[in-house]
Amino acid sequence: MRLIYLLEDDDSIRKLVVYALQSQGFEAEGFATPEEFWKAMNRCIPSLLLLDIMLHGEDGITILRRLRRQTNTADMPIIMLTAKNTEYDRVEGLDAGADDYISKPFGMMELVARVRAVLRRSEERAAPDPLVVDRLSVSPSRHEVLVDGSPVSLTYKEFTLLQLLMEHQGMVLSRDILLDRVWDLGAERESRTLDVHIRTLRSKLGSAGSLIQTVRGVGYRLAPEEAST
Repeated sequence: MRLIYLLEDDDSIRKLVVYALQSQGFEAEGFATPEEFWKAMNRCIPSLLLLDIMLHGEDGITILRRLRRQTNTADMPIIMLTAKNTEYDRVEGLDAGADDYISKPFGMMELVARVRAVLRRSEERAAPDPLVVDRLSVSPSRHEVLVDGSPVSLTYKEFTLLQLLMEHQGMVLSRDILLDRVWDLGAERESRTLDVHIRTLRSKLGSAGSLIQTVRGVGYRLAPEEAST
């Protein structure tokens, strides 16, 4: 399921947009302040961001430029939302790196259509295949895992878990996020499912198993060996 973040300080708009996205099969989280948004970004990078321009404190254009300067969010799809409707504001947002621009008020079906279109364009310029970290190579298109050039056989869930960790290389993914994204389970009582799969995955990956690191009290991350020293 694709995760969408919404940074919007208007409570009614934020709740309505999140509900509309969730009703269309997306996983969506809304944030009222830039501070809440940046904390969430440290946990997980979304598939797409809906970003209001007029915010208290750090404005949307500043946030957009900051995201485009960071390596891990430089290509993240971003749609600007704003009450402003002048040509200058539209050009400023697009020049700063926005993928699309929607002026308020907007219809929910139009918003969902724009989200799907931007995601579709983003997926067409997808991440490199295979994904490579040190001796480990994962090819989503071929559903193939190689360690030092030798194939490794994984179950569907093991492969999905490994691909998610590889796609967010170096980032700590919380237990709840991993359970939600791989199994659609968020309950603490199900967390043993994750631990068992991580243990089995490390064993099957052999010498590359150490690339999967445990972050106590938070979750797991996959990072090059030098990052763990």
